Amino acid sequence: MDKYPMTEKCYNDMVAELKNLKSVERPAVIEAIADAREHGDLKENAEYHSAREKQSFIEGRIQELEAIVSRAQVINPLDFAGDSNVKFGATVQIVDEDTEEEKTLQIVGEFEGDISKGLISLTSPLARAMIGKSEGDSFEVITPAGKKFYEIEEVKYV
Repeated sequence: MDKYPMTEKCYNDMVAELKNLKSVERPAVIEAIADAREHGDLKENAEYHSAREKQSFIEGRIQELEAIVSRAQVINPLDFAGDSNVKFGATVQIVDEDTEEEKTLQIVGEFEGDISKGLISLTSPLARAMIGKSEGDSFEVITPAGKKFYEIEEVKYV
């Protein structure tokens, strides 16, 4: 069974969401279903059908989170401090060799990637191309627009 590498923040966020779903959302939707049942004919009861749909979503999300959390491998990027090779948790400053545009990206788990925050998933083509490289190394990434060439300017673990 594969593990899901993730930061401690991602793990804690998922555990908190799971706890909220189980202790707040699930009981609330069960109560809403019970209330809707009291209103009579279930075939034409929109409140009942809406509550059942929400219950289905909540139960599905609980199962998903339980599976992820049970297979989580929490990795602290600071454990790699001083390492110059790119691996999980690295904050990497790269420069586009064609446009000279600089980007700073952190490599995180697949459930926490958010490019608008500079977080890229370990499974993304860009992250996979950087893994194992060091400061000063060049690498290429195949994008929908064609090949892009980057150079790693800095690798740090924070």
